[in-house]
Amino acid sequence: MARKDIRNRPHATTLRHSLTGPGRPWRRLDVVEETGSTNADLLARAAAGEDIDGAVLSAESQTAGRGRHGRSWSTPPGSQVALSAGVGVGGVPSDAWGWLPLLTGVAVVDAVAEVAGVTAGLKWPNDVLVGAWKLAGILVEVAAPKPVVVIGLGLNVTEAPDPAATSLLMLDAPADRTKLAEAVLRHLAARIASWRAAAGADAALAADYRSRSVTIGNRVRASLPGDRAVEGVATDIDELGRLRIDTGEEVLTVSAGDITHLRPASP
Repeated sequence: MARKDIRNRPHATTLRHSLTGPGRPWRRLDVVEETGSTNADLLARAAAGEDIDGAVLSAESQTAGRGRHGRSWSTPPGSQVALSAGVGVGGVPSDAWGWLPLLTGVAVVDAVAEVAGVTAGLKWPNDVLVGAWKLAGILVEVAAPKPVVVIGLGLNVTEAPDPAATSLLMLDAPADRTKLAEAVLRHLAARIASWRAAAGADAALAADYRSRSVTIGNRVRASLPGDRAVEGVATDIDELGRLRIDTGEEVLTVSAGDITHLRPASP
C-alpha cells in the first residue's frame, strides 16, 4: 500500500494547481514518496468502493512496479515519472478499450518531444522507444466493480531500470519531472476525451499512432501462449487497435492480450 503522503512537495502542489479542479482535466491527484505499485494501489481503492475515475496517483519510487505478464521492477527515488490514472469507460464499448495503451503511448511521445525535445517511437502495444532502447512502459488494467480502467506508466528520467532501457538523462536530454508529468497528464487527458467522444479511436488518433509507430512496416516475431510464434510484416493496426501481421500466407490480427512478446524478426 502507498505510504507517507507528501502532498506539500512543490511539484505535487504545482501539478494539482494546473491539472485538478473545475474546468481542469483530472479530479484528484496524489503524490506519495514510495509505494509498491501505483496501479495496484488504484485497483485496491476501486475494489474498496472508491470512485477512481479521474484520480491520478504518482510515486517518487516504486518497489514493485508492474508490467505485462506479471513482470516487476523497482525504481530509485526521483528517477522516473511513475503514475497511474483511473479512467471511466462505461460509455465506450469494451472492444475499443484496447486503444487505451496506444493513446497513452501517443501522449507520452508528444509530452517527451514537448518538454525534452526527444523524438521517441511506439512499439506496439505498450512501449515507448528511442532507437532500440525502452524509454517508457505502459500497463492498462481493468478495475472492479465499476467500469473503470487504470492506466499506469513509468517514464525513465534519470535512470533506467534494466539494461535494455534508457532514460532522458542518458540521452543527454535532462528534463524537469514536474513539467514532464504535467505534459504527460495534459496530453493523456486530451486523448482520453477524444476517445470517449468517438466511443473509440477517431481518425486523428489512428493517424497519429501510425505516424509514431516503429512497429508498422517492419518484420516482427510474435510469441503467443502455448509456445506458438508468428513471423511476418506488421502492416497496420485495425479499428480496435489490434496489430495486423502478414505472414506471406495470411494476414493475422492479434490483440495485446494474445501476445507474450513482440520482437523484431531475425534477418
